[in-house]
Amino acid sequence: MRCPLCGHEETKVIDSRESDAGDAIRRRRECLGCQQRFTTYERREEVPLMVVKKNGDREPFDRNKLFRGLAVAVTKRNVTSEQLDELIDEVEAELHDHKLEIPSKKLGDLVLRRLRNLDRVAYVRFASVYKDFQDLDEFTRELKELK
Repeated sequence: MRCPLCGHEETKVIDSRESDAGDAIRRRRECLGCQQRFTTYERREEVPLMVVKKNGDREPFDRNKLFRGLAVAVTKRNVTSEQLDELIDEVEAELHDHKLEIPSKKLGDLVLRRLRNLDRVAYVRFASVYKDFQDLDEFTRELKELK
């Protein structure tokens, strides 16, 4: 491990422990050149989640894209960005528990289920884009189901 401070090639590990979340190994290291200490983290390499679109195209799951869509849905609502981050964390954790590929419909359903409990107006806004309502009857049916 190269020292980030002086660039020396040799370091020694002083302490190793599992991170609080249990998803990484935290190592305290000391440079054998400048004697400065620094921390490194070892994480397993993640295989990216792939979203299968309606037309069959595949694209990597994009947390920021989902956040932007949700941010539009919660505009002028009493929902914080922390709540949106938590919602996305929950969805992402569920995705990692199941598969490496997920149909966009299932992803949308996971988001909607959580958004429904968070804010019903935001739910309707997100659903209107996600479900691509073609007429007022489809929209009205969704509102009736929400009640």
